[in-house]
Amino acid sequence: MRFFIRNPTVATRCPPLVETQNLSLPYLSAYLDSVGSNFSNGANFATAGSTIRPQNTTKSQSGYSPISLDVQLIQYSDFKARSILVRKKGGVFMKLLPKEEYFSEALYTFDIGQNDLTAGYKLNMTTEQVKAYIPDVLGQFSDVIRSVYKEGGRSFWIHNTGPLGCLPYTLDRYPMSVAQMDKFGCAKPFNEVAQYFNSRLKETVVQLRKEVPEAIIVYVDVYTVKYNLISHAKKYGFEKGVIACCGQGGKYNFNNVARCGATKIVNGKKIIIAKSCKDPSVKIIWDGIHYTEASNKWIFQQIVNGYFSDPPISLIKNGLPCPWE
Repeated sequence: MRFFIRNPTVATRCPPLVETQNLSLPYLSAYLDSVGSNFSNGANFATAGSTIRPQNTTKSQSGYSPISLDVQLIQYSDFKARSILVRKKGGVFMKLLPKEEYFSEALYTFDIGQNDLTAGYKLNMTTEQVKAYIPDVLGQFSDVIRSVYKEGGRSFWIHNTGPLGCLPYTLDRYPMSVAQMDKFGCAKPFNEVAQYFNSRLKETVVQLRKEVPEAIIVYVDVYTVKYNLISHAKKYGFEKGVIACCGQGGKYNFNNVARCGATKIVNGKKIIIAKSCKDPSVKIIWDGIHYTEASNKWIFQQIVNGYFSDPPISLIKNGLPCPWE
């Protein structure tokens, strides 16, 4: 969960910061990077590997963050309360935190859910079993949106999830038969699950609009944008859509036990065995899970104008009105 302040400025950490660069916005540290940070215009509560539903595993067991969306909500509520308190007291920290009115003028952005899908497969669930718990996942997501609304949030920008079946992480971990692969090298069953999640997410957004009529809730179809990029990589100046840039060998340049940056000791010296490719600017997938800086920039350029949004609201000030204005 992240929020832009009307200035506006956003703090992001997990994906590359191309969206702030495109909007000429400065970088701000994430909420957990509190020492020396300036949160006066925005904050980020997202962590790598986070899920909507709390996972009944440790990070070392599953790789998922213990800071699930409900924890992020608690951190946000704490942050808001302390910001108001500190600003009332005055002093040196006053200028480092948002004004109280900014919390209702902010744009709250959400891009989460993919890890909730892979969590089921890691437990050896079938696709039907994964689909069966999606309503519960989205129920918990709705609870968070309602809670932020009660805290004063009024503008929400919600991404659907991307084509899970096109990630090297998925393709390497869960081998598919030829019949289960599409012509672009993506696993159809996993993409179908992602699309099912997205259809239910859109239904959830429609229902939320009825429950919180004073809010603007924008649903952004990043799945279509990402799949279009992967399936037409060469057309857009990229190559090998489902091959990771940073990794170690194999069909997809991905090794789950030696991920990007992995090292080993050779003759008493530590060397990197999972290195970056020579030119990340032409790769779509960075480390088998996340997208590269270049592809994230391309994706953002497609969605910033509102062409893939419902309703079609732009984030560019000289285009359609920004949601926080």
